[in-house]
Order: sequence, then C-alpha cells, then structure tokens
Amino acid sequence: MNNLMKILVILISLIALLLVALSAPFHKLGIIDLGTSFIGFKYGVYTGIAALMLLVLLIILQVITKRKIITFGSAATVVLFSGIAIAVPLTMMNRGSSVPPIHDISTDLVNPPEFVAIVPLRADAPNPVAYEGEASAAMQRQAYPDIKTLNYIQPKAELVKAAAEAAENLGWEMVNTDANTGLVEATDTTTWFGFKDDVVIRIKDKGDKRIVDIRSKSRMGASDLGKNAERIRGFIKELNSVLGV
Repeated sequence: MNNLMKILVILISLIALLLVALSAPFHKLGIIDLGTSFIGFKYGVYTGIAALMLLVLLIILQVITKRKIITFGSAATVVLFSGIAIAVPLTMMNRGSSVPPIHDISTDLVNPPEFVAIVPLRADAPNPVAYEGEASAAMQRQAYPDIKTLNYIQPKAELVKAAAEAAENLGWEMVNTDANTGLVEATDTTTWFGFKDDVVIRIKDKGDKRIVDIRSKSRMGASDLGKNAERIRGFIKELNSVLGV
C-alpha cells in the first residue's frame, strides 16, 4: 500500500511535468493547436499543485504513523517535477504581465520599415502586416526606450551584406536581400512553441551616413512577451559584431 501511494504521487508529478514540457513542442510539430497547448500548461500547473499537496499529506501521515511511506529521494523527485510544471507557466505569465501587450516593435515609430517579400507569407496570419499605430508606439516608447534608429558610416551595400550575414548568424530564415532598396527580410522561428516572427531591416542614405531601422513583428498573439524587442537587441549586437564596431 505504501509503495502504491509513493508511486501514485510520483506519477502525478510526472504527468504534470509532461503536460508542460510537451505542450509547446506538440504545437510546434502541428500535433495540437495553440489553445490546446495553453490548456496543457494550465492543467500542468493544477496537476503539479495536486502532486505537492498529496506529498505533504503523505509526509504528515508518515510522521503521525511513524511508518516509512515515502523516501527522501521520491519526495525530491516529486518536488522537482511539480516545481518545474508550476514554475514554467507562472514565469511566462509573470513575464507577460511585465511587458506591454504589443507584438510589433520598430526602431522607427513614425515611419516603420515595411514588409515586402514577407507580405504573402503572412496572408493567413492572425496579426495583419500593417503597423499597429500610435497606441502601440506609445507603449513601446515607455517599455523599450533603447530601441531606436541606428547610424553607421559604412556604405549601404556593405551594411546590407552585413545585415544579411547577421540574420543568418542568428539562425533566421532569409526571405529577401535587396541592395538597391536597402531591405533585408527574414523570419525567425521561436525555439519552444515554433512561433514565426518576421523581421525587416531598412538601410537608407542620410547625407554622409546611413540610417538603419529594424522592425520585428509576431504573426500571432496579442503580446510577444518581450520577444521582438529582445530579438532586435540581439540583431543589433550581432550586426555590430559583423561590422567590427
């Protein structure tokens, strides 16, 4: 009986872990839709809490009866599995609440770079290709004041080439590189859920300098959990590394 109870609580914690660990990859593989994936997260949290509550009851019962019901190793396994199942979704929720509910980030908020070759790829995307407007821009200014237009002295052709190289170094799927218009377009697929976010880099002449603007936009989701701003920062760092500046 004691072994059965121990196995049961470990099994419940394992189910909680699997609900969280597999929901995102299953969505990425197209096995389940996004809604079902989020349901998996929710029930993973509930199941993890249930496993911890059962563990506490078993420990209390063990103290009262002075009988060996669950070992330290088994208890640690339950805490680990349940802890991960609870922590991952709650961390995502906390991150979502700490960033604005926007999914279109640009270094130029007045005249954001426009997608060209990527437009057909977003035909069925829930989020339209058009920029979200001033409401989104106002939230971005407050949340990400560091996301601004860049200035370089390198020739336009060199910057286009460097931008494409930086995008490839980051593992993005190249869609368009046009030295004449100064546009580089690419798609980045997130590791866990497999969300596709699109990026356009625009390079323009301004006197003896070149101005570079980057825009990153999610295809789905009201909030990007800060991913697009993070992506732009990562690209700027990689671009400067390629240019050696």
